Amino acid sequence: MKKVLIFGIFDGVHPGHIDFLRQAKEHGDILVVAVGRPSASKKFKDKLPKHSLAERIKFVQDAEHVDKAVPGDREQGSYEIILREKPDIICLGYDQKELGKNLKHWTKKNNPAIVIQTLKPYVPKKYHTSVIDSM
Repeated sequence: MKKVLIFGIFDGVHPGHIDFLRQAKEHGDILVVAVGRPSASKKFKDKLPKHSLAERIKFVQDAEHVDKAVPGDREQGSYEIILREKPDIICLGYDQKELGKNLKHWTKKNNPAIVIQTLKPYVPKKYHTSVIDSM
């Protein structure tokens, strides 16, 4: 059974997120979602999420295609979640470029068998959290 891991803040789940989850699930049998802690949101988005970590995990766990939703790593870049979940593939959103660079470096050094796949955007000018928040 192939396990897929994805990362995100998921401060509310919109159609772009649902498409991201759907695309990721197509790459394997089990989809695990690492929901970013507030510190990750601050680092990558320069803002804190509106919803608590527990609320965001529930949003994701209740979404179609998700088998398991877990809190992201306490320490950014430690990738303890990868060691714990042992994914076969990590799927990234089209806008997770910095994360992609970091993961490629980490997997090359620690587990080169993990495949990293960037997924396609879903109407990014309409369904991206920053666009939705600005409306």
